Amino acid sequence: MSERHIHMAGHVVERHIIRGSESNDRDVFEYVLLRVVPRVERGECINAGVLVYCRPQGYVGARTHLDEARLLALDPDADVAGIRAALGAVERVCGGSEEAGPAAGDDAGRRFRWLIAPRSTVVQPGPVHTGLTSDPAAEAERLLELLVK
Repeated sequence: MSERHIHMAGHVVERHIIRGSESNDRDVFEYVLLRVVPRVERGECINAGVLVYCRPQGYVGARTHLDEARLLALDPDADVAGIRAALGAVERVCGGSEEAGPAAGDDAGRRFRWLIAPRSTVVQPGPVHTGLTSDPAAEAERLLELLVK
């Protein structure tokens, strides 16, 4: 069953309602946007990635994309190499490989919670959002295309 709603901006959004008697092959997932805030005092940011966590599937993953032109429009002196390194570190922590350092031994949930903890750095996590998915890796790609690129 689904409902259609019209948001104030005129966009039609379809929400799926699952009844207790219906079967569902989708799992709850959480996601956050990774934002680059090159000059914290100005508060301007660009979206540069997405983190997705799906507890039932034990999945945590990050997809990143840095639009250098947009970044340099906000701050011509931005440390592009440093920001790329920080985004790469997020992807490595999600992967849980030995390159992730001490986080490599943590489960997916602990790695996600560690990555979304607020920090006063140039690369910052946004608020946590939720949804339903049967494929969290594909969801990460979809959200990257929709919200970042």
